[in-house]
Amino acid sequence: MKVKVVTRILEANERLAEENRRKFRESGVFVMNLMGAPGAGKTSLLEKTIEGMKNRKRIGVIEGDIAGTDDAERINSTGVPVVQINTGGACHLDANMISEVLPDVPLGELDLLIVENVGNLVCPAEFKVGEDMKAMVLSISEGHDKPLKYPLMFQESSALVVNKIDLLPYVNVDIDKLKRDAVSLNPALKIFEVSCRTGQGLEKWIEWLNGLN
Repeated sequence: MKVKVVTRILEANERLAEENRRKFRESGVFVMNLMGAPGAGKTSLLEKTIEGMKNRKRIGVIEGDIAGTDDAERINSTGVPVVQINTGGACHLDANMISEVLPDVPLGELDLLIVENVGNLVCPAEFKVGEDMKAMVLSISEGHDKPLKYPLMFQESSALVVNKIDLLPYVNVDIDKLKRDAVSLNPALKIFEVSCRTGQGLEKWIEWLNGLN
């Protein structure tokens, strides 16, 4: 019974995601679903991405959190339109949540919409929101075991941003194993090693993202 219930939930979400996708395409907006664990640096990467791209792309953001508005306030200070979704306990954003806030998103004025999902390495990978691509942020301090512990996140993502790479000399992490395991799960995965603090690697990430749409 539980499997049937979960299947129905995912099927219903897929239908709503397809409707969101139709609206995005009609508006000519490319949508990225940005995922990762709490503290991985999703919002920091988002700030740096906006800084590097906003003179070339019109960017908007949907911020997802269980509670609070801190991340939305940070993004608002960059000057791009941002809408906050507080899930009130749900560990991910779903297509219905996105659909409900779309009237507040100026789709006709955007080239790129970035959805920063709730911090979680499990549920966000299962629920589509109508995005063109998923990307994930993984802090180097989270360890090299994450691909094999959370395979779906890596399988569903088009890009993996390994953040806080400046900490590599100070943590016991085998980055070669991390990348090897990630690619074994998803051979098409693009991997970027970056530091939002120092700026290392950000240019390659931004140029790649800029070329997608």
